[in-house]
This record gives sequence, C-alpha cells and structure tokens, in this order.
Amino acid sequence: MPAANSPTAYGGVAKIFHWATALLILTLIPLGIIAEELPYDTGEALALKAQVFSVHKTLGVLVFFVALARILWALTQPRPGLLHSDKKAEAFLATLVHWLLYLSIVLVPLSGWLHHAATDGFAPIWWPFGQSLPFVPKSETVSHVFGAWHGVLTNVLIGSLILHILGAIKHHVIDKDATLRRMWFGASDAAGTGHHPKSGAVAGIAVYAVALVVATVLGLSGGDAREGGGTQLTAAPSPWTVQEGSIGIAVQQLNSEVSGQFGQWSAVIEFVETPVEGSHGRAEVSIAVDSLTLGSVTSQAIGPDFMQAEAHPVATFTADLVPAEAGAYLAVGELSLAGATVPVEMPFDLTIEGDTAHAVGQVALDRRDFNIGEKYPDEGTVGFGVTVTIDVTATRTPES
Repeated sequence: MPAANSPTAYGGVAKIFHWATALLILTLIPLGIIAEELPYDTGEALALKAQVFSVHKTLGVLVFFVALARILWALTQPRPGLLHSDKKAEAFLATLVHWLLYLSIVLVPLSGWLHHAATDGFAPIWWPFGQSLPFVPKSETVSHVFGAWHGVLTNVLIGSLILHILGAIKHHVIDKDATLRRMWFGASDAAGTGHHPKSGAVAGIAVYAVALVVATVLGLSGGDAREGGGTQLTAAPSPWTVQEGSIGIAVQQLNSEVSGQFGQWSAVIEFVETPVEGSHGRAEVSIAVDSLTLGSVTSQAIGPDFMQAEAHPVATFTADLVPAEAGAYLAVGELSLAGATVPVEMPFDLTIEGDTAHAVGQVALDRRDFNIGEKYPDEGTVGFGVTVTIDVTATRTPES
C-alpha cells in the first residue's frame, strides 16, 4: 500500500491520520463527559476529577497538532473522488459532514486550549511548555467565550461524527459498496472519481460560522451574568471616599496558584494623619462574597463547602488603624467570613498627597481558621493559606 494518495485511492499516511484522529476523538468525548460529571465534594474526589480533566486536556492538545498535521498532509495530496457523486443530495451531505469534521478537529481542541489558557486554576495540561498562550489574557470574559465555543462546537463535532458513522454503515451494510473499505488498510477495489460539491463545503463553513456566533453570544451573556455577583452593597457616608481599588485573593489548588478578586465591596474610612491616643482612626469594609471571581474554581470557592455565599453573603473587616514600624501602618481588627470571626492584623503602606491617599497592603490567612474547606484536609489539593491584597485610592470628603 503506497504512503501517498492517488486520484482514486487513499494512501497509508492518510489512513493512519484518519484512524488516529478517530481513536483520539472517541476517547476524548467520553473522558470530557466523565470529568464533568465526577463530584468534587472531598479532597480525594477533587484530585481524581483534576486527573481526568488533565488527561482530557493533554489529549486534546495532541488532537490539535495531529489535526494540523493531517490537514497539511491533505493539502499536498490529491483527494480521491466520491463513489456516488451522481446522488446529489448524498454527495452534498457527505461533503458538508466532512467539512464540519475537519473544522471540528481543529477548533474544538483549540477552543478548549484557549479556555484553559484564559482561566486560572484547576487541572493542568501535562507537558513542559506552560499553561498560558501568547495573546490570551487571564480574563473571566475571555474564558467564558472560549468555554462556550468549546461546548457548542463539541456538540457540532458529536453530531457530525454520528452522521459520519451512520453514513459509513449505510454504505457498508445497505449499499454494500467500498466506501468504508477504501479507508481501511490494504488494497481497495474502489475507484472514486466523482467531484465533491462546493455547495457542501460552503454549507459546512456557514454552519460553523453560525455555531461560533451563537457560542460567542452565550459566552458573553454568561460572563455578564457573573459580573459583580448578586449581592448589592450600599456605600455609607465616609470621611474618605474610595475612588478606585481592588481586594484580591490568591490560593493554592493542586500546588498551582489561582488568583482573583471581589467585584463588589464598600468601605467607611476614618483616618487622621496625626494619631490620637495611638490611633489614626478606623476602617470598616463590607465585601459581597458572591462577587468573587477566582478562575475556574469560582463556583466552588463561593459554594457551601468554602465561603458559603448563600448563607453568609457579606464579609466584614472592622479594624483600628495604628502606626507600625518604619513609617508603615497596621489595620488591627476582626474579619467575619463564612460565619466565623477571626482576629486579623494587616500591615499596609500609605501615601498621602493633599486630599488623596493611596494604600497598599497584604495579609496571609488560614482558611481553617474560618472552617472553610473542611472536607479538603489535604493541602496538596486545596492549600490552607490564602493571601489577601488591597490596593485602594481614596479622597478626603469635604466637610459640609
């Protein structure tokens, strides 16, 4: 059997690419379904779920490169014609399905890879080249869009694959022709000479364009729905008014850092440059727990096993602002989160220019102090430490 194609028959290389791609896809689809359905209610369950997802993602990257190699090879080869091109509807459908499959074997793994690169956390790809991609930012919106692409295009792939298999069975069992045999190894008596109709290719591209538009709309609407969470906070009058800022957190999951921030929070800040009885004033910060975005583990982080956003929707930090060494400051108070109240001391640096103040601080917490993640006692699965950072700019409120 020759390696290259001829105008009437497929060569050995094309057949290897075909069956290798088929084997990988038929492995990946059930792996993805199993990974989605696996629970993660304990540390052991989460570790298993991550391993299955890692296998799925790693094989997905392999499929992407196999698909590219297959397409590059096909571009250098003559394409054997259809056996029954005189059956117009059948020829159109066969060409349509082939185009859907070719687009799918590239775009389905690529969209999954892009989703992975845009998302912090969870199951890594098992290879030495890192988890990010050039020009793909870590972004909730980008992650939602490519996640929706992956979901919608996977359905297109499954539908196309079913039609492709049914077509092969029809040819082999009902028509009793050599359509299936000529893609198997060895010589074939099939000499397909019919043209592949261009209308099928155009239709396949059109179907994919519609699928991408639908997926993009779904992804953008999903991202907008998560933005800011559902809990709304009302800002109270404050001697200092926050103009901009962020409250971020970083955690370890499966020994990799996952970072995010809260989208909704408010602060009442009382601060004077000259301390009175050793105090510069007080601060009270309220945080909408369900406004957290934390990469791929957002839902898990605000769920009942961790921050319990539904039962305890608002976290509060109330602290005295006192001077510390080397001109720094210390916020000494209590953090109430997930139904627990824990003493916390957060050092921060402060610069004041006129009526504008800029504060930057960081504190390390232990989730176990708040009874968070009790079902995950293994630090290798979910780390105990949580780093909280603040970066706030506020202006002095004019006295009325």
